[in-house]
Amino acid sequence: MLGQIGSFFAERFRRWLPDSFIFALILTLIAAVWALFAMDVGPVKIAQAWYKGFWSLLAFAMQMVLILVTGYAIAISPVATRFIDWLAARINTPIAVYATVIFVGQIFSLISWGWIVLTAVLARELGTRVKGVDYRLTAAAVYASFLPWHGGLSGSIPLTINTPENFLIKAGVLSEIIPTTLTLTCPMNIVINLALLVTLPILFVMMRPSDDKVQSFDDMRSGDAPVKQMTVEEEAASLSLPDKCLSDMLNSSLIINMLVVLMGLYIIVDHFASKGFDINLNIMNFLFIILGMLAHKTPIRYVVAMKRACSNVSGIILQFPFYAGIMGIMMHTGLGQAVATSLAAATSPGSFPFVAFITGGFINIFVPSGGGEWAVVGQPIVEAAKAVAANAGLATDATQALIAKASMAVGYGDSWTNMIQPFWTLTFFPVVAAGCTLQARDIMGYTFVAMLWSFVIFGLGVTFLPV
Repeated sequence: MLGQIGSFFAERFRRWLPDSFIFALILTLIAAVWALFAMDVGPVKIAQAWYKGFWSLLAFAMQMVLILVTGYAIAISPVATRFIDWLAARINTPIAVYATVIFVGQIFSLISWGWIVLTAVLARELGTRVKGVDYRLTAAAVYASFLPWHGGLSGSIPLTINTPENFLIKAGVLSEIIPTTLTLTCPMNIVINLALLVTLPILFVMMRPSDDKVQSFDDMRSGDAPVKQMTVEEEAASLSLPDKCLSDMLNSSLIINMLVVLMGLYIIVDHFASKGFDINLNIMNFLFIILGMLAHKTPIRYVVAMKRACSNVSGIILQFPFYAGIMGIMMHTGLGQAVATSLAAATSPGSFPFVAFITGGFINIFVPSGGGEWAVVGQPIVEAAKAVAANAGLATDATQALIAKASMAVGYGDSWTNMIQPFWTLTFFPVVAAGCTLQARDIMGYTFVAMLWSFVIFGLGVTFLPV
């Protein structure tokens, strides 16, 4: 019954929602028209505000790209492959497959959102090895395991607001960073993530179809079994010339690679030893780069891994300048401040985080990127939080806590409606759907149910739990 309801909505979204880039363009026009009528500014000023913001997020966009590709490169390393093989050899029932994929996948997502590809590899191995597994539900578990990502170590919003000289500080919206003690390690985030970790495996086991309705990988197979892709090591070896030469020796130098890794490990250890649990986008990306180099052992193998990883970043590269342009309209026409004032007037410190959560979920339908969404709504949300705090007479510490809570609520909203926004299936479908007829619409019925359940967890969490 639940699966049928989800399939109904998923089919409608598939028919109604165009490519996410179209939404970036539509939102640009909406913001421009909104500013034209609400702020009494002319088209020329709006266009100038749009262009003024257009290039303001280049550094931020690069940070988002690196979060994805460096995590992806680790996920396709030999170390990760051996772990998948070890785990797959110990799972032998459909119930264990569903529970394992979504539980382990959530752990991966809390480490890096780019590691969803590692969850996809695990799901494919288990879904093709274990008899009686419904492959649609297994693939849906991969996507639903994405739900906790914004409360993890690669969460765009908590890392951004803890990064020195982030775009909100440069714009004067924030006066200082918001530490991760108020976001990633706060009681609210810990309880929400634990609730998801425990309950989502139970939910997916409950959604398993009856034996007569199971669609296995073999049932969905298209043609012959797909040719297995070369491993990173095999592709790197194929790039070498038949006779050993200096260039190949340098490309495959373990010594050069490890000397740089050692230097990087020193920086990482020194950072956390001197600053504690101070995680921002820069140190997280640096950590993943060094770990990736360590996992792949030689420079040429890491180059191959990164080349494969970069095939998934076109959406970020294309769309981020348009998100930045929308932010420019919001900031430089005064529209963002007006929105913040309206939100502040209609909410209180107790209700505002829930409003921020719903806002994040709604905007994510149109801007399916946590970082891109924050570029659009970050300024009005922070301004509104400051106004709500001022209206309530909150002290500085309480104001900072409200900003942190509202910021995390936007992130949860982003994760929440990902379950009906298929944009990020692009990151793992090349793995799970290779050689079969599986499509994104085949899993959206199950992920819609996961969205309904996560709404309860996120909604209660942002409303009643402290930071």
